[in-house]
Amino acid sequence: MCIVVAMNLIMLGAPGAGKGTQAQKLAAYLKVPQISTGDMLRQAVAEGTSLGIEARKYMDAGKLVPDEVVVGIVNERIRKEDCRNGFILDGFPRTLEQAKALDKIARIDHVINIDVPEEILVERITGRRSCKKCGAVYHVKYNPPKHKDRCDVCGEALYQRDDDREETVRKRLETYRNQTKVLINYYSDQHKLVNIDGNREIEAIFKDILAKLGAE
Repeated sequence: MCIVVAMNLIMLGAPGAGKGTQAQKLAAYLKVPQISTGDMLRQAVAEGTSLGIEARKYMDAGKLVPDEVVVGIVNERIRKEDCRNGFILDGFPRTLEQAKALDKIARIDHVINIDVPEEILVERITGRRSCKKCGAVYHVKYNPPKHKDRCDVCGEALYQRDDDREETVRKRLETYRNQTKVLINYYSDQHKLVNIDGNREIEAIFKDILAKLGAE
């Protein structure tokens, strides 16, 4: 097994594309941290750093944390010891401005873009059903409960989250496309973009990512 070290990666993928799952597997394989925007913000707030205190003002007010604060928190996070051999950014950058700011504080080796047709994404997300009582999650097609609309764990009725309704899902996907298209072009121009077909089994996708990173 040949594992490439000191590899700094970005994960791109629409809601439902499986980006988080692949980021977790990749982080475990490469032995580097998977860093999400939410985790970074919460950690900075919990540690009471100056940037964390600043971010909390916006978070408590229900406002978006400004780019300069987020970028500063990213910079603090990737300087930590566990990032010495690399890191995987999940959910950052989201805009061209953030991507340009990131280029000033870190070397990005590859940007993994997990691509799944929109209709497949809609099917994946709208098919999810959740249990309010125990939090178990099912899918009407890919992971159905033993008894229709009832949780296998606690027997409670399952429901569809508002975020998982088709109208909401299509709006989320449109927002993602609008935000991310410019990032795809930006990293493609830098020859860092790695396109991955995400409409396959999880392990097949993972093997493809490793092969294209030269990390098998």
